Amino acid sequence: MSNRIKINQADPAGYKAMLAMENYIESTGLTTKHKDLIKIRASQINGCTYCIDIHTRDARKAGETEQRIYGLTSWRETPFFDEQERAILALTEEVTLISGKVSDETYNNAAALFDKTYLAQLIMGIITINAWNRIGVTTRLEPVLI
Repeated sequence: MSNRIKINQADPAGYKAMLAMENYIESTGLTTKHKDLIKIRASQINGCTYCIDIHTRDARKAGETEQRIYGLTSWRETPFFDEQERAILALTEEVTLISGKVSDETYNNAAALFDKTYLAQLIMGIITINAWNRIGVTTRLEPVLI
């Protein structure tokens, strides 16, 4: 068990700002499937067990298949994801692992598949889940067995 701070209690204004960003992402034109792929893949990379738990359950409720969820860790080696989803997953990985930079190839591929607004919303969605992951990992949020 962890005795680390609860951000929502220690800094309600900061937590409220994060929720505002999350509410913005939920209000965009991003499809539920695209948001779910971003949230799960970034959370896997960041090792945020709490977010992996929440977002895989949400994705299943929204109709995502177990096979595709399990295949996310090796998405490049599966036929489960279409061209847009592959571009989103590549962008998610490179933004999440930002020290390696976002390559021109990955960015240009996404830019060719999505209009500027959707691309901007994808990037903001990736940034938002990465912020949530950092909160979850830093404060050691734990999922609850249901």
